[in-house]
Amino acid sequence: MRAAGPAVSRVRAARLAAAAALPGELLLVLAVAAGLRPPAAVLAAGEALAVAALLLQGWVLRSLYAAERARGAVRGEALRAAARAAVPVAVRRLLLHELRAGASLVRWVLRRPPHGAAAGDLPAAYTGPQTAMMYGLVFVSIVETVVLALLIPWPAVHRVVLVLDVYTVLLLLAVHAACVTRPHVVRGDGSLRLRYGALFDLTVPADAIASARVDRRYPEGRLPTLSGDGVLDLAVGSQTTVTVVLSRPVAFTRPLGARGEARVIRFHADDPRAVVTALQGAAVTPPPRQ
Repeated sequence: MRAAGPAVSRVRAARLAAAAALPGELLLVLAVAAGLRPPAAVLAAGEALAVAALLLQGWVLRSLYAAERARGAVRGEALRAAARAAVPVAVRRLLLHELRAGASLVRWVLRRPPHGAAAGDLPAAYTGPQTAMMYGLVFVSIVETVVLALLIPWPAVHRVVLVLDVYTVLLLLAVHAACVTRPHVVRGDGSLRLRYGALFDLTVPADAIASARVDRRYPEGRLPTLSGDGVLDLAVGSQTTVTVVLSRPVAFTRPLGARGEARVIRFHADDPRAVVTALQGAAVTPPPRQ
C-alpha cells in the first residue's frame, strides 16, 4: 500500500504535464499558422516543455506498464491500461487525431479511394469553402520558415523554430488531407455518415432521418456547435448547405470526448442537392422482399 501514494502522484503529474504541454503546442502551431511570430524564447520554452512532458510521460508509462505486466497482463493489455491511466482522454483523442491525419496525408498523396465509402455509397465532399484558406496558411507558414531562417542568428533556436515550422506545415496539410479523404457518405441503406476529417465522426441511422433539404445558412461558432434546442451545426467555412431533421435524438461525441444529442443536423456539402436527392431516394426505396 505504501507504493500506491507515489504511483498516484506520478500518474497525476504525467496527466497534468500532458494536459498542459499538448494544448500549448497546439496554441503555438495555431499562432504560427495565423501569421503571428512569437518570440524565439517563447518557442524554445514551448519545445522544452513538450520534451519534458514527453520524458515524464515515458517514465510513468514504463512504470505503469511494468506494474501491469507484473500482475499478469499481456503486452497489449498492459500498454493500453498504462495509457488510459497516465494520459487524459482529451489528450489521447488529440494524439489519435494527429495519427489519423498523418495516415490521411499518405492516403491523399497516394490517391486512394475515399475512406469509408463502399460500392453503392455516395461520397460527399465538403472542403470547398476551406481549400483556399488552408493553402494560404501553408504558403504563409513556408514563407515564415524562410524568413525566420534568415533572421534568427542562434543555431539552437533556429533548429527548434525550423522543427516547429515544418511540423506546422505538415499538420495543416494533414488536416486538409483528412477532410479530403474522409468525406460525408450517404450509404446505400439510407444512413448518413457525417465527418470533419479525423476530428468528428457521426453516423445517423436511416430510420432516424425524417427529412432532408437544401438549406444554406451561415452559423457562428466552433465545430461542432450544439444549440439549446438540439440543433447541431457542422459548418465548414462558416456555412452549412444541408439540413436534416431527425425523427429521434441521435447521440454524438465531440472531438475531445464530450457527449451530446442532436435533433436537427445542419452540415456543409459541396454538392448539397446530390446529398439531399440520395437521402430522399433512399427514403422512398422499398425494402427488398424476403
